[in-house]
Amino acid sequence: MKRRTRRSLPASLTAAVLLVLCVLVAVAAIQRLTGNQPWLDYRAVATAVHNARWTDLVPALISAAVALAGLVLLWAALLPGKRRILPLTGDPDSGADTTGYRSALRAAATDVDGVEQARLKTGSRKVKVRVKTARTRPDGLSDAVRAAVESRLDHISPARRPAVSVRVRATREAS
Repeated sequence: MKRRTRRSLPASLTAAVLLVLCVLVAVAAIQRLTGNQPWLDYRAVATAVHNARWTDLVPALISAAVALAGLVLLWAALLPGKRRILPLTGDPDSGADTTGYRSALRAAATDVDGVEQARLKTGSRKVKVRVKTARTRPDGLSDAVRAAVESRLDHISPARRPAVSVRVRATREAS
């Protein structure tokens, strides 16, 4: 189970642009059918497009912008999103939410005596823990935090067990 985020932002932007274009065309068609002067004159647009040359600057810039937007949308559709469900060992349909996974590991790090604050970066292969302590001598603290995080990883049992690296920063210096 590898659920990934949805591509809501590119889809919303594309839908908004298409909606604006559809509304413009619908308003122009309704105005033309009712006999009013349309905002968007079809003949003026058709004449401008017919008289445009591919070597002119404006059509080249518009074509480049549309091609770039298409490539960006294609890139957003093809690249995988950020993983939201972490697969666990055992049942193939079991998984843990990545935010809960990260907060459980952070809680394990902050439960160690002497740790004031812990920050985590989780990846598929590595968990990086940065710890702040008020101790003047943080000897052995990194080993204790690593053991606590690895113990929590044993309880969670992810399908791919990441390596744990711990960095300790003392806020006070020894005199």
